[in-house]
Amino acid sequence: MLSRLERYFGFADHNTNWRIEIIAGLTTFVTMAYIIFVNPSILAQTGMPIAAVTTATCLCAGLGSILMGALANYPLALAPGMGLNAYFTYTVVKGMGLPWQTALGAVFLSGIIFLLLTFSGIRQRLLAAIPYQLHAAVATGIGLFIAFIGLRNAGIIIPSAATTVTLGNLHDHATQLAIAGILIIAVLQAYRVRAAMLIGVLSTLLLGIIFHQVVHTLSSFNPLSMRDTAFHLDIRGALRLNALEIIFVFLFVDLFDNIGTLVAVTERAGLIAEDHTIPRLERIFFADATATTIGALAGTSTVTSYIESSAGVAAGGRTGVTAIVTGLLFLLSIFVAPVVGALPDFATAPALILVGALMTAGAARIPWNEPRIAIPAFLTIITIPLTYSIATGLSFGIIAFATLELATGRARRQHWMLYLLAVLFLLRFVYIHGT
Repeated sequence: MLSRLERYFGFADHNTNWRIEIIAGLTTFVTMAYIIFVNPSILAQTGMPIAAVTTATCLCAGLGSILMGALANYPLALAPGMGLNAYFTYTVVKGMGLPWQTALGAVFLSGIIFLLLTFSGIRQRLLAAIPYQLHAAVATGIGLFIAFIGLRNAGIIIPSAATTVTLGNLHDHATQLAIAGILIIAVLQAYRVRAAMLIGVLSTLLLGIIFHQVVHTLSSFNPLSMRDTAFHLDIRGALRLNALEIIFVFLFVDLFDNIGTLVAVTERAGLIAEDHTIPRLERIFFADATATTIGALAGTSTVTSYIESSAGVAAGGRTGVTAIVTGLLFLLSIFVAPVVGALPDFATAPALILVGALMTAGAARIPWNEPRIAIPAFLTIITIPLTYSIATGLSFGIIAFATLELATGRARRQHWMLYLLAVLFLLRFVYIHGT
């Protein structure tokens, strides 16, 4: 049985084994376990029962990641997306005054549209329209993005009214522990230890416990409480005219956030084919769309691929086993969620920072002496972290690339989808206003 599974997941082709894949799955899980508590805390502000949303979050992250690993054979983990859960809560429910049941209906419909776009091949064509020259730029931009998140979570960088951001308090014990974690992981990586990320996170957590920096109040909840949100979605209400824009936003933002994450992780893992295509792409999109649909039925906002998957890739994960291990841990978290919550930001921040550093290596492949490519690449790289949005960074890059193609007389018939993408991104800026 093990031999059959190894052949199915292509262990030999990817030069991996069970130990590497399991460690990679654990690494991905510990870097994104925060969603188990952050997602419910945001959605609870809509009036949704927090215990039900917690269970739904674990269930959907578990099932989505397992489906991605088993069907598509990629080390991509899924969970309810950050940003989209905030849009769900603060814009749709609290801003527009819609019931959370109607918002769930809109998420469900966006998932169904995702499935239709996948079966029709439109999502695959949209991804193929993204110039391969920008793949490294997307990966680099997302690397800076997650490194920036890690620096913020570590307290090394803090907000500043005068300069936007500034150096944090290096005398803070949590920040000092995060710095220690960075050093631990860096040294282990220098010695080529594959489990460097996982060891670093757990070592930092242990140091936090020793120095009394881990403060967590255990709580309990009944997993059966999910019945308070499961199948409570209002699809008919979501079909009303004033909800169509909501469906469009859920669809559009998730579509291009997912594409950006997919390109970045597969680029970092070396899983993109020589012709710049991503194998089994339709299976990836099917797993993503199905997870979103299941999430709406269970009672949570849009489920999407997580950029923290790159932490597992950095630990050596190359197959779907990594995602399956992550998914199984999320399912287990349904019963031990209070314990999982003991993972503080300062413990996971070092992994995010150094994974981000690894992802910037692709910038060396960008032809910086060619303005037609270098300018869109730079705009992609710089706007992803500074706007806190993968989709926005991708938007700037695609629009700039398409504009320069036209301006330099390089427009060709086979690139018509590129210009369609540019128009769609322009529409995104029309419908989605910045703060």
